[in-house]
Amino acid sequence: MRLSPGVRRAALTAHVSSSVGWFGAVAVFLVLAVAGLRSRDDHTVRAAYVAMDLSARYAIVPLAFASILTGLLSSLGTQWGLLRHYWVLIKFLLVVVATVILLLQLTPIGHLAATVTRTGLSSGQFSEARLSPIVHAIGGLAVLLTATVLAVFKPRGMTGYGRRRQERTSGID
Repeated sequence: MRLSPGVRRAALTAHVSSSVGWFGAVAVFLVLAVAGLRSRDDHTVRAAYVAMDLSARYAIVPLAFASILTGLLSSLGTQWGLLRHYWVLIKFLLVVVATVILLLQLTPIGHLAATVTRTGLSSGQFSEARLSPIVHAIGGLAVLLTATVLAVFKPRGMTGYGRRRQERTSGID
């Protein structure tokens, strides 16, 4: 199934917008996580963790799913295909794994926000729990940057499926 040029451009625009939004939302999440870890002010710490919980649930997760869905639509509706080129397949798998990890982190982030809101937080409490969002955000940014590099440079290399499909198609012409 090939998308018409107008639909292809709309899908690509939606994909790029949601992916850039996802990257930016994770960058803001990282800033909040660092502020929550470094600040000595209880109000700042509480605000940072509540904002992290809200941004993860209502910005990052929807943007991640939008990026996956629009990327899937774009790959299946263009010559690139999902399984034809290694760069497309690797990029797709990277963002799916990143999204699964994100979903697994929602509960700990929510728990941290609820605990901080309910009990307050001195600078030494929950240090491991407070470091985890920073580590995960840095990892998420690295994965998203890798996916972006793959999309921009489109390294050569077809999968076995892609080579067979190309041979079949060129044999018909």
